[in-house]
Amino acid sequence: MSLADRSVLNLGKILSDTAARFPDRIGLSQGDRHLTWREIDQRVDAAASRLRAMGIGKGDAMLVQSRNSIMMFESLWIAFKLGAIWVPTNFRLTPHEVSYMASSSDARVMFYDVGFAAHVDAAKDAGRNLEVIVAHDHPRDGEHAYDDLVDEKAAAPFVAEEVGYDSPLWYFYTSGTTGRPKAAVLTHGQMAFVVTNHLADLLPGTTEDDASLVVAPLSHGAGIHMLAIVARGARNVLLASETLDCEEAWRAIAEYRVTNMFTVPTILNMLVAHEAEARFDHTSLRHVIYAGAPMYREDQRQALSKLGPVLVQYYGLGEVTGCITVLPTHMHSIEDDPKFPLQSCGHARSGMDIGVFDDDGQQKLSGETGELCVRGPGVFAGYLNDAEANEQAFRGGWFHTGDLGHLDERGFVYITGRASDMYISGGSNVYPREIEEILLTHPAVAEAAVVGMPDPRWGETGIAVIVLRSGAECDAETLYAHLEGELARYKRPSRIVFWPELPKSAYGKVPKRMIRDRLQEADEAEARN
Repeated sequence: MSLADRSVLNLGKILSDTAARFPDRIGLSQGDRHLTWREIDQRVDAAASRLRAMGIGKGDAMLVQSRNSIMMFESLWIAFKLGAIWVPTNFRLTPHEVSYMASSSDARVMFYDVGFAAHVDAAKDAGRNLEVIVAHDHPRDGEHAYDDLVDEKAAAPFVAEEVGYDSPLWYFYTSGTTGRPKAAVLTHGQMAFVVTNHLADLLPGTTEDDASLVVAPLSHGAGIHMLAIVARGARNVLLASETLDCEEAWRAIAEYRVTNMFTVPTILNMLVAHEAEARFDHTSLRHVIYAGAPMYREDQRQALSKLGPVLVQYYGLGEVTGCITVLPTHMHSIEDDPKFPLQSCGHARSGMDIGVFDDDGQQKLSGETGELCVRGPGVFAGYLNDAEANEQAFRGGWFHTGDLGHLDERGFVYITGRASDMYISGGSNVYPREIEEILLTHPAVAEAAVVGMPDPRWGETGIAVIVLRSGAECDAETLYAHLEGELARYKRPSRIVFWPELPKSAYGKVPKRMIRDRLQEADEAEARN
């Protein structure tokens, strides 16, 4: 019997096991709503029973368009127990972007939050088999009310679906170099390892007495973090505000004695800089995890000076569920002590292997720069229905991250650049090709190039350089209007500039490095004047 055929734990049983151990402890809080583990498990079972009765089951995709909410939290467990596949969107995406996810995932079910009816309509137009729609509030004709679905009073006994090691449970969408997002297939076997690894490397000592504040979208890294929190029976605290409210966050940390939270550098910087930090007790914090982008050294120092030795960094992509490196609390330092790996994103996670390779597939020695590659049980099963992307990503048996860097003699990883054009803005990956393809559909645009440039608030932000067609007239406002409805706002370039031509190599290619250099030179010249 192969590993792929072996029966394994349905990850939804993590919730059931926690509910059995700690039935009356609060597992989830948002605003003035507090649910015990027993209540959460009963609500999830009720919804899973009803969906199973509607014909939804193993292998069916469940699209979720929602802000952080009780429904968003519970929908993951509903999908897992059914043996279905959770397909969360970034709630900031446009209806057009979500329609592609509905089609490419072949979703049969869609859960949606208040204000996203247009996303449902677009998904229904694109999805061939989308037949069950669940509304958080005010369902339309033919839709189901979420509260009716999770009414535990009418629940039938529910047994989670049998699954194998490679049974998919989550389509984690990542932007692609082709301009279309790709679905990274996460599996029950892989994610069981990731949960264990998170608890060992990121959150050692976590128990049911802990509490975790959710300040980032559950659709991405915060959702993976949440799995580990549920496994230990710690309380999950969701903010009531739609966007980050630093005052509310610090109040929640004090009220619930929050011990850990997952953040990205942008969020962490905003929290640390807010005046409420000094007014609320946050001495309960033990693990403040940041990932998704490098953190400037001065920002790191500022956070350490205010929060104490609680920072944990990790490096990882959605395809590897964040499971590549860790820089634990005791390896962070305010002082530039050489015994600490300053500017490193940490060492390999337990059970994971990191290598550095050149373009010919030869492994590099310590200190030599190349592409960072990883292998181990935290790596995903591959991209959905994309053989070409899989062949490219898994060359030589390693997953190729697209990031450039090196390992030092102690095994610490240093990221120095990217093999791809991708940049990270506010913790979210942005692939320029997607933006360029939309800009090029405007009749006045002859050429378009988007590059990521350093930004003090967002880490990086996009700048679009446009060459107009001969005789055409167009301005930045017109192009921003052209992007409206086609592209999530966080992907929109912060600046649009117009050049008579783009720099080109001897082979006719447009080197993004040359564009960045010219933009930087122009900014420096403007600053001097």
